[in-house]
Amino acid sequence: MVTFRVGQKVVCVDDRFRNVSIDQGIRKGQIYTVRWAGHYRHYVDGDFYGIKLMELYRGNDDGPEGYGAVDMPFRASRFRPLVRDRVREMLGMRAPAPRVEKRGSVVPSVRKPADEKVPQKENEPV
Repeated sequence: MVTFRVGQKVVCVDDRFRNVSIDQGIRKGQIYTVRWAGHYRHYVDGDFYGIKLMELYRGNDDGPEGYGAVDMPFRASRFRPLVRDRVREMLGMRAPAPRVEKRGSVVPSVRKPADEKVPQKENEPV
């Protein structure tokens, strides 16, 4: 069993609830932050290890027995710790651009300087 700690990032792996018609707010693949983790006893679901999320507040659970659970946690089995994929991060990194030093050309220029006048051909009578 995976245990979670407050402040830990987790990803939802199961957002389907049986026999529940009300949207519970979690989405598969979404990343959340743990704000509480521990064992919890519910009047219908029994004992389980659960977590509460910083991004969601579930409000009052006024069941048929009237126990009124406040901000009931989600089962921890619905989540997995978010693990950084270091290989993917390294493959996505770009190498810094190479520094190019400007140096004077060793090859002489073939263009004539602009201030030098090009001699004009004289017109010869034919």
